[in-house]
Amino acid sequence: MILGKNLIDGTWVGSDNLRVSEDLDGQSFAQATSPQVDQACRAARRDFRAYSARPRTERAAFLRMIADQIDVLGDEITQTGMAESGLPEARLVGERGRTTGQLRMFADLIEETGYLDIRNDGALPDRTPLPRPDLRLTHKAIGPVAVFGASNFPLAFSTAGGDTASALAAGCPVIVKGHSAHAGTAELVAQAIAKAIEICDMPAATFQIVQGSGREVGSALVQNPEIRAVGFTGSLAGGRALYDLCHARPQPIPFYGELGSVNPMFCLPEAMAARAAEIGTGWAASLTIGAGQFCTNPGVAVMLKGPYADVLEAACVTSLNETAEQKMLTDGIHDAYEQGVREFRVLMLEVTACGAASNKRSALPALFRVSATEWMANPKLQHEVFGAAGIIVLCDDVDQMQALAECLEGQLTVTLHMEDADAALGQALMPALEDKAGRLLANGFPTGVEVCSAMMHGGPYPASTDVRATSVGTLGIVRWLRPVSYQNIPDALLPDDLKD
Repeated sequence: MILGKNLIDGTWVGSDNLRVSEDLDGQSFAQATSPQVDQACRAARRDFRAYSARPRTERAAFLRMIADQIDVLGDEITQTGMAESGLPEARLVGERGRTTGQLRMFADLIEETGYLDIRNDGALPDRTPLPRPDLRLTHKAIGPVAVFGASNFPLAFSTAGGDTASALAAGCPVIVKGHSAHAGTAELVAQAIAKAIEICDMPAATFQIVQGSGREVGSALVQNPEIRAVGFTGSLAGGRALYDLCHARPQPIPFYGELGSVNPMFCLPEAMAARAAEIGTGWAASLTIGAGQFCTNPGVAVMLKGPYADVLEAACVTSLNETAEQKMLTDGIHDAYEQGVREFRVLMLEVTACGAASNKRSALPALFRVSATEWMANPKLQHEVFGAAGIIVLCDDVDQMQALAECLEGQLTVTLHMEDADAALGQALMPALEDKAGRLLANGFPTGVEVCSAMMHGGPYPASTDVRATSVGTLGIVRWLRPVSYQNIPDALLPDDLKD
């Protein structure tokens, strides 16, 4: 049952400031106050050492218990998520499985010591001209972490998503800022975590959640001196504002934000000759999945102008014109998408004829065509429109295609559609594409992020704020750890994993 309250230091607390959710039949949600945010941060700092000192096996058991408790509330979480987000049942059931899978993946990870990157340089007392001391290095939890729920993934990138799972695995207490688009879903998952804290006898402030629309709660959270790092998935404007706050603090802290990406696809000549229509149809399916509300949505397709480009466009347009309107996540996201499409119509030729959506908060896809010269000259065309809007960019020749690759901003993904005969051009493009993106794909579509050790979900700015970090996969744990070196420290004082 949804309480409509904030979880602070093990207790569900309300406030006088309420927000009413029309999606949940008038359910009200208490908006956290600044003193409540401060209380949560101080509680997290108080319990940090106790939680981080818990053996790795106990933290692993805790993560698995969270997953189990999410499964216990599975049906209620799914139904609430459907009501709030408009996402279909199958999508939310799958996302719940991904969420619990991430928790169990990090539990498996921390049962071994590999993630600690332990290094040991033994003493060399007889070395000349100077002896070497005994040096041992491991990684320790950084401290309390703030995590911001994402609008487009109510489960996998929100309350118990990858940021929370990896931070708890590292030994960091977590305070989640719930997203107002799915406050009820966020609270139900928080209830599951609270139950796991009780069962596993973890410190009360190991996990907390504060709700709040607007930026007041989030700003108070990232500026609190007890917070040591922040995880964020959201818009470029919102993420950059929080990033600036983190770095303007008297004690700056790392801000790991995933902000935006157009995820360009380069359709190389031989691939176009062999399967232009197939690529166009596949692109339409990828572009419209989830109403285009994926951070890896491929919004731009780059190709040489000519008859094969016409074939790809025709196949994509046919599929898009037949696509039914889809409900978007929030009124704000819907309005921003419609505004972005209107601006594109002024700047480019629209080749779809989908008309206008008939239902509130619903939208239809839109496809545009522009020359590479115009696209490179206009930064507005290179910015993400969050939704099912795509751009075909036509190049005069391969030299212009390479010039376009060089002028790209940072991306989460870049895709190459290619045949073996395109290898030389692909090799020529790769140095620029490796500089621009965190994940490179061949002959596929990027809407789908596998949760595994080799996944990189991040990229150069503005795709994310730290090109060295990923928000998906086991490497994500390094964001919440810091290296500590021990020199000639007696065995009795060393962390257990460093003892002889």
